[in-house]
Amino acid sequence: MATILVTGGAGYIGSHVVKELLRQNQKPIVFDNLRTGHRKAAEDAPFVEGDLSNLEKLKETFQANSIDAVMHFAADCLVGESVKDPVRYYNNNVKNGLKLLEMMEEFNVGKIVFSSSAAVYGEPAKVPISEGHPCAPTNPYGETKWIFEKVLQAFHDGGKLGFISLRYFNAAGADPGGKLGEDHSPETHLIPVAIKATSGGTSIPVLGTDYDTPDGTCIRDYVHVTDLAHAHVLALRELEQGKVSGIYNLGNGKGYSVREVIEAIRKVTRRGVVSVDSPRRPGDPARLVASSEKIRKDLGWTPRYSSLETIVETAWEWHRKHPRGYEDKG
Repeated sequence: MATILVTGGAGYIGSHVVKELLRQNQKPIVFDNLRTGHRKAAEDAPFVEGDLSNLEKLKETFQANSIDAVMHFAADCLVGESVKDPVRYYNNNVKNGLKLLEMMEEFNVGKIVFSSSAAVYGEPAKVPISEGHPCAPTNPYGETKWIFEKVLQAFHDGGKLGFISLRYFNAAGADPGGKLGEDHSPETHLIPVAIKATSGGTSIPVLGTDYDTPDGTCIRDYVHVTDLAHAHVLALRELEQGKVSGIYNLGNGKGYSVREVIEAIRKVTRRGVVSVDSPRRPGDPARLVASSEKIRKDLGWTPRYSSLETIVETAWEWHRKHPRGYEDKG
């Protein structure tokens, strides 16, 4: 049984990974400042409330536990916010990440799985996007993820650690077991925003209708959060076996437009969704669709919840049972 420090483990993706680690008989320790995460989402694992900027708390956590590896999710992750407040993103996503790596080096922890993003690619020259596609981020969020990947590579080249960076496309859906879901405040992700709008009284903005796509709206590749969690466990196993460090995309290889997603939500929920055409959000590429052939080949990853309708169904089921998110007891 390996002891895994999961930074940001009370967040949306991190909590699903914690659940998968427990299912695989690993020992996750959650380190989270609860600024966007939820204590209830990580209640099955040992928990430390702390921020990566707090070196004393971070050091106490390493001293108190014989940590074998780190899974790093703790980051700010809103594209629009990163454009408005880049200093916050460079401080948290890069500066605080460096503090984590320094602590890992001090305690001889040599393995890390990093939560990266398709935002590192920027506006793609072609789709689907492979890992060899040039990186040219169009917003500070993507830039900070790319910078930290380069930091990881430098640590690797210096013989200090092995790493696997997982570049997610659009994480979506909810734990099929019904325990975990997506609960942000404010919520900015399309699927939960549209699901909440089915209750009536609110509309959702369609951010940009003049993109060079069939219906004028952005196209994204949606990957189920449970499939992401499974990929993290496979990546950890790869590092434990001493395999070479690397970077992998995580997506389904099929893109859906904003309007197509809204229509899928109408179909699954059997409710109406009122949408309002709105201006583009700064920093948004028109199309982001993954090629995940590399991780399928190297790690044997296969998405189990690959259809958009299935992804929406799991999200709808969780939100239907938890209309107030983690505040509900269900």
